[in-house]
Amino acid sequence: MALHCTECGFLNNEGANYCQRCGALLAREEGAGGAGGAGGAAAGASPGGGAAAGAAAGGGAGAGAGAGAGGGSGGDPVTATYVIDEETGELVPVELGHLAARGPALVIRAGGGRVGESFALAGERMRIGRRPDSEIFLDDVTVSRDHALLINRGEQWHLDDCGSLNGTYVNRSRIESQRLDDGDEVQIGKYKLTFHAR
Repeated sequence: MALHCTECGFLNNEGANYCQRCGALLAREEGAGGAGGAGGAAAGASPGGGAAAGAAAGGGAGAGAGAGAGGGSGGDPVTATYVIDEETGELVPVELGHLAARGPALVIRAGGGRVGESFALAGERMRIGRRPDSEIFLDDVTVSRDHALLINRGEQWHLDDCGSLNGTYVNRSRIESQRLDDGDEVQIGKYKLTFHAR
């Protein structure tokens, strides 16, 4: 059965977890869902060659490249997430439990064909932008070269806009500087990401 988005009214395909037009989480009846999916958020690597938080889980160092999968237990949507095995180059599924204890991460949930790709947050500052040497590289014209900056202040992560043309949004509100809480939706250009504080 097709699902209507409660945010924009778009009619989405059966089995979709997020709206294909606006990216909003689609409401499901209890017990509904697809065929089940592999575990949740992964962690990636910085372009500088730093080890990924997911490296221990699958020997990979790259960021995950997963796709949305059916519902988990209780109808909760699940994103299948993978790391790249450095030796074989194959995608290795990653379980949420292996990554959750490793710290905060941003996970792409819509945009650019990169759903499920994730970035481990480490250090004091991480640059987000279209510049290839950014720690979080989002290659699309809707993203400024130096779009935003993630700053670790104490035990909290803050997102600061760097004067980007299209703006930086947290929970659909344009921001200049914002403290991130677990589950916050971040939008940078056409990319929608979810912040996981674990």
